[in-house]
Amino acid sequence: MVLNPDASIEAFHDSIMSPEYGVKFFQEFDIVMNALDNRAARNHVNRMCLAADVPLIESGTAGYLGQVTVIKKKLTECYECQPKPAQKTFPGCTIRNTPSEPIHCIVWAKHLFNQLYGEYDPDQDVSPDTEDPEAAGDAGKAALVSKSKQNAVGGIERKSTRVWATESSYDTAKLFNKFFRDDIQYLLSMENLWKKRRPPTPLDISNLPECDGYSATGLINDQRVWSIKECAEVFAKSVTLLKNQLSVEAGEDGVLIWDKDDQAAMDFVASASNIRAHIFGIQLKSRFDIKSMAGNIIPAIASTNAVIAGLIVLEAFKVLTGKWNECRTVYLNRQPNTRKKLLVPCILDKPSPKCYVCVDKPQVVLQVNVNSFTVKSLEDKVLKSNLGMVAPDVEIDDGKGTILISSEEGETEDNWSKVLSDFGIVCGTQLKCDDFLQDYNLTVNIVHVDSLPDGKDFEVVGEISDLRPESSQSDSNPQQTSTANGSAANEQDDEDIIMMEDDELSVMEPVSSTGSLSRKRKALDPVEENTETPAKRICAADDSDDVEIL
Repeated sequence: MVLNPDASIEAFHDSIMSPEYGVKFFQEFDIVMNALDNRAARNHVNRMCLAADVPLIESGTAGYLGQVTVIKKKLTECYECQPKPAQKTFPGCTIRNTPSEPIHCIVWAKHLFNQLYGEYDPDQDVSPDTEDPEAAGDAGKAALVSKSKQNAVGGIERKSTRVWATESSYDTAKLFNKFFRDDIQYLLSMENLWKKRRPPTPLDISNLPECDGYSATGLINDQRVWSIKECAEVFAKSVTLLKNQLSVEAGEDGVLIWDKDDQAAMDFVASASNIRAHIFGIQLKSRFDIKSMAGNIIPAIASTNAVIAGLIVLEAFKVLTGKWNECRTVYLNRQPNTRKKLLVPCILDKPSPKCYVCVDKPQVVLQVNVNSFTVKSLEDKVLKSNLGMVAPDVEIDDGKGTILISSEEGETEDNWSKVLSDFGIVCGTQLKCDDFLQDYNLTVNIVHVDSLPDGKDFEVVGEISDLRPESSQSDSNPQQTSTANGSAANEQDDEDIIMMEDDELSVMEPVSSTGSLSRKRKALDPVEENTETPAKRICAADDSDDVEIL
């Protein structure tokens, strides 16, 4: 506002994926700048901008790394032209108020560990976030009034989690009921949060569910999913062990450092994250899975976000003045490259001819067992989670116009439990999928398979030609194929960072004689296998395009 006092800014506290924000809404803008926190929303905005033919500036950060790119329909590759690595940073309001994935609960549990035993960090608060813009209004008013005390700031006696836990002698019942009952009840008072979400269910340590459907048959302890009662027992035991560690090893004012290889620390995070997941209706995970996920989280860095925000504006200037040939994808690296540059600008790539979003007639191949895969799984796992649709309608291309899935509530719910073969779907059947909100159409070609490797229940590939004999698939690197499958890792929302480490990473090399693509990028950048030479990504060598951080 200092630069332009006449600017008029209108804020919307809502989900960008709401039906109110359709193609006409996006057509009102000259440019869209993305700073979203999950892949589903990024995919959606990408498709909306393509449908509205509005330029999009996409961005992302992960720790000290970041990137910015420009997306223009039919001129550059879209957000979904290339596979993306997994998300490792998450917004605070999601962690504290509205978790929707197991990883959100794991991050919260690690923050709780630090609040109770580790070094204090205000950015790792685990209590409900009253500044969440989506919870605006009278959220939490009743809870605040009921807990108000005299001679306290704002009527509330405020203590750090560590101080309160110490005064309570780390009483496991008090800790459990505080974090899993009282705080959840407070969240429920934020009514705006639960208008379009499943509300959480508070848990009391004296009234835990006896049976919650989890079985221990045939699995070792680390690989089975604990029941909620078991989680509570592990939580209580680990709290006591960590309290003793804190007093013996660290002293009164000392701290513990979370280590995934420390038995008590790992048990604490595994049990706390699963209890929170149960409260929010999220799938529980085994200790083994939680350990692998908890050791792979990158914190958000404010300075990185500031640099990327500046780069977004610089690219916006080019877009608004029509200088498309000057637009770049810019990578922010952790260390300067050999030319002493932290920022590496690269030429924008052309649209991928195999993209299932921005080509004229997008198609994908779905490998699945039609005799066991249900219609509900097709909608939730494939169309919504994997292919990023919001409200899909699906028609079987059988000459009869058979409606398999309808976005209208209640119209096709009777189909959910039925398997695909119940509707005559066989190998070679085509499904016409449409998302009215995204103005997006997709043809899904069904390929029946009796089973898939690694226990996957489906696999999506770009084209029929991408399917190879099983023997050759087993000899290749799975990261070199453009497949998306039904494994647990793909159910997470993802932050999308692809880093260029130095100037040796500036060119994408052509396909080798073995058919594998040798991009000079990090291994986390999965690429699409192709028999043709792909377009090269060339980093601009002209110093006028380089930006130095002083």
